[in-house]
Amino acid sequence: MGLIGSSLAHVCRRKGLAREIAAADTSATVRETVKELGLADEVFETAAAAVSGADLVILCAPPGAMGSIAQNIGPFLEPGVILSDVGSVKASIIKAVAPHLPATVHFVPAHPVAGTEQSGPRAGFSTLFLNRWSILTPPEGTDPKAVARVAAFWSGAGSNVEIMQPAHHDLVLAITSHVPHLIAYNIVGTAADLEEVTQSEVIKFSAGGFRDFTRIAASDPTMWRDVFLNNKAAVLEMLGRFNEDLSALQRMIRNSDGDGLFELFTRTRAIRRGIIEQGQETAAPDFGRRMPET
Repeated sequence: MGLIGSSLAHVCRRKGLAREIAAADTSATVRETVKELGLADEVFETAAAAVSGADLVILCAPPGAMGSIAQNIGPFLEPGVILSDVGSVKASIIKAVAPHLPATVHFVPAHPVAGTEQSGPRAGFSTLFLNRWSILTPPEGTDPKAVARVAAFWSGAGSNVEIMQPAHHDLVLAITSHVPHLIAYNIVGTAADLEEVTQSEVIKFSAGGFRDFTRIAASDPTMWRDVFLNNKAAVLEMLGRFNEDLSALQRMIRNSDGDGLFELFTRTRAIRRGIIEQGQETAAPDFGRRMPET
């Protein structure tokens, strides 16, 4: 019941997407917070207990934990239940989860492309998914009716829904999400390690660019560790492309190629404008991410 799980609970309450919400978390502190906030009708210590009688189960956990959770809940899933998830990698999760599911379970993996750098049950809010994309990656042979129900659920939560092949999803997200996070972690780490710049000066004189990197680099370390370990092929492929482009940029600077730099910056600026025009960001300062009230 972290950011995504608690946000799902909020939007289910607000939009009436579920008759009853059951939540599970291994942390006693998290369970008490979930009860305090009224995020669920029932709160359980184990996922196996929570799934009893459910017709839709959504795994909200780091990618590396999905397989063991599926193994634990597999025997307790009702015939005809739909199992989904919110992981930001798909091929490895499908590989880890599918073997533990009874044949009577419909597995429809999903990835809501939404989030903040905050985590925990208090971080969630009902509009997190509004106008964001939710990508479904059903394995071959999945019942189309089950896919349609999951698509309708995410549409009800305010998301735009897209269906992709799992491997294609992992490649797309490697460049749009995973590599940017890796670069952010690296840049913030480099700044912290510079002997010529004290930590207080890094913080004091953080311009917009570095400040914005620190927001990304503040994301949940467990989740992002699992993302990189479970999408390594696509991430390494995109890093190879990035290194080639970075070398080209180094040559432009070394050779005082002002025209080349201007052309590149003009092209990338247009991409930013396209993201805003598609409603995936606003032109407001501070990323346009002022958290709405739940």
